[in-house]
Amino acid sequence: MKVSEIFEERATFSFEVFPPKTDAGMEKLCGKGGVLEQLYTMHPDYISCTYGAGGTNVGKNLEVLQKIKADGKCTPVTHFTCIGNTKEGIKEQLQTYLDNGIDHILALRGDLPFGWTGTNGDLHYATELVKFIRKEFDDKFTIAVAGSPEGHVQCRSLESDISFLKQKQDNGADYIITQLCWDMDQFRYWLDAIRAAGIWLPVDVGIMPITTISGTLTNALSRNACVMDRKLCEIISKYWLFPNPYAPEDAMADQKKADFRKAGLDYTIDLIDQYRACGIDGIHLYALNKYEDVAYIVENSGIIDLV
Repeated sequence: MKVSEIFEERATFSFEVFPPKTDAGMEKLCGKGGVLEQLYTMHPDYISCTYGAGGTNVGKNLEVLQKIKADGKCTPVTHFTCIGNTKEGIKEQLQTYLDNGIDHILALRGDLPFGWTGTNGDLHYATELVKFIRKEFDDKFTIAVAGSPEGHVQCRSLESDISFLKQKQDNGADYIITQLCWDMDQFRYWLDAIRAAGIWLPVDVGIMPITTISGTLTNALSRNACVMDRKLCEIISKYWLFPNPYAPEDAMADQKKADFRKAGLDYTIDLIDQYRACGIDGIHLYALNKYEDVAYIVENSGIIDLV
């Protein structure tokens, strides 16, 4: 069943993983008893795998997706970006995915490498990629697109960002996966705003488990420019590692890290409760190629029935 068809029946539940750079990492993720097999025990509807800018590590991306497809436990979804890609190259790569039974895609512009002013490819925006996929492959792909509740960090305004999201819908997208957002007031505003703009696509909310101070700060500031709400800031402050969380020398570092992880996971569960109360269409957990953290969240949030 296509993911777009599942949305017509119920809320979806899914994970994101990334293609490891080493053979040891691949074995940990894809090997017997590895992370993928552990994630299957929670019965996700799909698992997506990231795709680096310009096709970085694309071979491992396909290998991970082939494993998911062969296991037959859920739908594999590939990320795909415009960065450094020609039209012919895009056609060739997408046909390879189809030849391997991968027919779901998250269509992205992609993060521009440092110093780049454009994609250095034939397509410049995700809107163009969606249109190109539909033109060349018709309905052979189910297409997800990114939504930014706080507006894309490089977009000139939230209103402009919403207009581009509407264009993605008009060009043939099937559903939205949101970027990281902890500001629930902003999310509710965005959800009302996209519906008012005529965007009816299902909204699958991307959730990053809060597990480390350094990881939280990096995710908030390095790419997404996300607002950290008061509750999250209080947790960070309570367990702050001195002199800084990236190179702690704090005598209590190990205990603080453990306490922060527990508080962060509970914060994540509370956030999921608030998202579900908004009537969203799915929860998409960033597994970070690990099992224990997302398993704790799933078990304690009631996202899925465990019986």
